[in-house]
Amino acid sequence: QVQLVESGGGLVQAGDSLRLSCAASGSTLRMYGMGWFRQAPGKEREFVAAISRSGSSTYNAGSVKGRFTCSRDSAKNTVYLQMTSLQPEDTAVYFCAARLSLLSSSQTSTQQSDYPIWGQGTQVTVSS
Repeated sequence: QVQLVESGGGLVQAGDSLRLSCAASGSTLRMYGMGWFRQAPGKEREFVAAISRSGSSTYNAGSVKGRFTCSRDSAKNTVYLQMTSLQPEDTAVYFCAARLSLLSSSQTSTQQSDYPIWGQGTQVTVSS
């Protein structure tokens, strides 16, 4: 069973950048599509970005398009979320999630219900 651990969160100022990491243990991530989600205080958890099993396809939420980039390193069994031009509205707990993707190497998903495996989250706080 894959276990996910996020890291890289912290307190930054508006306009700064951060890179979140999602390290996997227990199994290789090569067969898993990955997603990033976030939950701000008092709000529902929402989709941020996804990357396909092969890494050939990515998809971002409109609110982060052009600012966030999702990537993966199979050798390190790790997925990343590079965040630039951070804004106070990006403040949230960020979660990575995994979904077994046997049929397609290029498919992504924005649906939380498609991801059965979740990390514990990492806090990102952006001050104005």
